[in-house]
Amino acid sequence: MSIEKMEYLSIVGLMDDLDETLKKCVESGCFHINEISDEQDSMVRVDGENPYKPLLKRIVSMNMGADFEFKELPAEQITHLTPDDIEQDVSLLESKLRVLSDEIENLSGAISERKRAAIQLSHLKGMKNDLQKLFTCTHIEPRFGRMPVESFQKLSYYEDKPFIFIPYDDDGNYKWGIYFAPLENIREVNNIFKSLYFEKIWLPDFITDTPEEECEKLKNHIDTLEKRLDEKQSEYNILVAENKQVINSSFCRIKYLYDLYELRRYALCYKDKFYLSGYVPKKQYNEFLNLAEAVPSVSIVSKPAENDSQTKVPVKLKTNRFAKPFSMFVEMYGLPSYGGFNPTNLVAWTYTLMFGIMFGDLGQGLLISLIGFIVYKKSGNLLGAILQRVGISSAVFGLVYGSVFGFEHLLDPLYHAIGLKHKPIEIMDSTMTILLGAICIGVAIILISITINIFISFRQRNYTEAIFGNNGISGLVLFGSLLAGVAVMMTGGESLFTMPYVICLIIIPLLLMFFREPLGAVLSGKKYRPEGGIGDFIASNFFEVFEFILGYATNTLSFVRIGGFIFSHAGMMSVVMLLSESVSAGVSPVVIVIGNLFVMGMEGLIVGIQVLRLEFYEVFSRFYDGDGVAFEPVRINYQPDID
Repeated sequence: MSIEKMEYLSIVGLMDDLDETLKKCVESGCFHINEISDEQDSMVRVDGENPYKPLLKRIVSMNMGADFEFKELPAEQITHLTPDDIEQDVSLLESKLRVLSDEIENLSGAISERKRAAIQLSHLKGMKNDLQKLFTCTHIEPRFGRMPVESFQKLSYYEDKPFIFIPYDDDGNYKWGIYFAPLENIREVNNIFKSLYFEKIWLPDFITDTPEEECEKLKNHIDTLEKRLDEKQSEYNILVAENKQVINSSFCRIKYLYDLYELRRYALCYKDKFYLSGYVPKKQYNEFLNLAEAVPSVSIVSKPAENDSQTKVPVKLKTNRFAKPFSMFVEMYGLPSYGGFNPTNLVAWTYTLMFGIMFGDLGQGLLISLIGFIVYKKSGNLLGAILQRVGISSAVFGLVYGSVFGFEHLLDPLYHAIGLKHKPIEIMDSTMTILLGAICIGVAIILISITINIFISFRQRNYTEAIFGNNGISGLVLFGSLLAGVAVMMTGGESLFTMPYVICLIIIPLLLMFFREPLGAVLSGKKYRPEGGIGDFIASNFFEVFEFILGYATNTLSFVRIGGFIFSHAGMMSVVMLLSESVSAGVSPVVIVIGNLFVMGMEGLIVGIQVLRLEFYEVFSRFYDGDGVAFEPVRINYQPDID
């Protein structure tokens, strides 16, 4: 398990072959193109407006129905399509859809207008006059509308004013009706009704007969218009359904050409030649070379990626089948730098081990694994694959603890059959053993993490960190010596803390850690002058070393939570069993099922988070930089996104 080795490539060719070269880069599926930050050595960027952008925008903006999604098609199905043919097809379909859309919009507007008029006229059904006659009055002017009931009661205050208000309906909140006023007084009357919050209703010009007659006519007309609307909507849907495949194919082809053209911004040009650079996994180098050099004018110069200091080398994690899903956790923390350490394998095994120990139950573990299998198969979610693995680990430790869905003695016949008198570990009778075992696991993981950091630091020639750091050789010796001395004292052996032991294995490592900066400068051949003077140097390093020692203690004790969750799980399942015994025989199975589901959901989630916390804070923090750049080969993004 490591990081894929990369080759750095410089690609040069004639400008006329740039598009074909980019096409080969995409087809390879393994070329990570470099972002060009500045113009170099008289070379300039290949700029220009993307000619496929307008047509792509038109295709994406077409209304092909709420259920329509663009889907990637194999290249061989769309390469025969030309932009000119696509433009013609799109224009013809746009024209047809526009005509139908306009008709649908006009019909919808007419229906809405008539429905609104019908609602308004329903409040005036008591009127027996033809509305057209009222509209043509020459000496008086009518106003249709409504006013709040409270305002209607105030009309008596204006009895001396020249108007008549005739109410026709009352909906509890408003009085609907009409008022008349002479033309010479209409402005004054309008102001009065405006002060009474009268809301005028504008009736359409096609309203001519009595309100009751018009309501009936409107109902019939609305029915007719809705039938026509259904017909046009059906025509539209049929046209869309017939052209979905055409539009999807057109989109895929134009999106391919669009994204390919966008890649030109990664190229520099000088006179009639272009220059590209990027990375290819070493094991795919020959395959890429054969593909790219099929373009006549192209020549490629390669060198190992570690020899290129101009850009950050992208990182592609190399993982085995078991550890691959756990790369999700590693990427959450950040990718390692190229040449660094890929911790996915370590994370996979330690996470699986600690989860199983903390959540040991044969039945629940197998059920979690089954759920993970279903989730992964249905959705491809890596979390499902992780659940498969930690579920098996839980089941294995469930065999050790003798627990099956909380039944602590269900496996006793199995133990007797293989010659054991009882289960290997009785949780409630092994408190100190479990807690000490948890601390031993933590110690082992911390020592492994420190060893990895030493290895990485030497490989990166960071000798200060490798030898004098708290996670270097000095820290390893100090931590190991303190642990060995405490372990011997706890087991009743003769104390290791003799004078030579303390001086050589505790005091000297502490001094090396205290003077790590000047000693590191000596190793690298540099002069060292403390910032802030000698006093500041002594104070800051004293507290840093004190923090290192405190950190060793707190980091080690953090792993006590492994044992704590073993007891927590056993305790919660004991509560479930006690509850099942306190109810009737018919209800007891229901309590057991619900209790198991609750414990699996709640404690499973908490254990998962706590193990992840241990990974991040007690493992990753010791050696992981997480500042790597992901390896992202150029590809076509068949999503309707336009930059």
